[in-house]
Amino acid sequence: MVKEALRTHLILLIAGMMGAMTAAAQTPGATGTKINDVENPVAQVRNHRSWEYGPFLNWGSGVGNRSNFKFFWGGFELGKVLTPVLRAGALTGQFELAGNIMPLWQAYTPPPHMSSYTCNENGQSVACQLPTGGGTFYGVSLTPVIFRWNFLTKSRRVQPWFQAAGGLIYTTHKFPPNYYSNPNANPPLDGGTSVWNFTPQGGGGIHYFLRPGRSIDLGVNAVHISSASLGDRNPGVNASIQIQVGYTFWR
Repeated sequence: MVKEALRTHLILLIAGMMGAMTAAAQTPGATGTKINDVENPVAQVRNHRSWEYGPFLNWGSGVGNRSNFKFFWGGFELGKVLTPVLRAGALTGQFELAGNIMPLWQAYTPPPHMSSYTCNENGQSVACQLPTGGGTFYGVSLTPVIFRWNFLTKSRRVQPWFQAAGGLIYTTHKFPPNYYSNPNANPPLDGGTSVWNFTPQGGGGIHYFLRPGRSIDLGVNAVHISSASLGDRNPGVNASIQIQVGYTFWR
């Protein structure tokens, strides 16, 4: 009888310990549990490989010889975390595929003006003034491929990432502004550009989660704008720095 009582107490003790361990595993901080997902929005997205979608705005400036170009863009982004966590040392994280569309695309350039050139007049090089285009340009942009890497983080609020992407812009007038490509010709040759331009780009940023399924997003991208010689010439915008702010829903 004593042995049976001891055996019964031992079984109850083991069962109690197992129950306590199970309860402890389900408390906040245990990886992958529903309670943890509620209190850790970053882990929720990571564990569920969530979809993301939401609006964003961009403000940017050209650099170098395009530093007097300013940009304002707005659109909508859609993405999906595709992989589990992939171990790669300091680069450990997950791969996400995304894209965006920007029905609001504006570039602000110096207004049309006269520029100084050296022209060919009767075989002589002389100073001259020739018209250069400018003003505000309007268009739409599509970035169908965004390759994003979401870093593994212990933070419950901040998800850092970096990305590489490529897109296409259509503008209602040729961009960048036309100017004379060969002022030494007689007459000078108008340097037509293109209404179509491509936007290879790369950058990084963070999602800051306000609560599960909602984040404010901040990113910085370096964007190159080039017509790939679709026009008569391809001056492009060698580099611009774009700051992006958005609001994302996660499902």
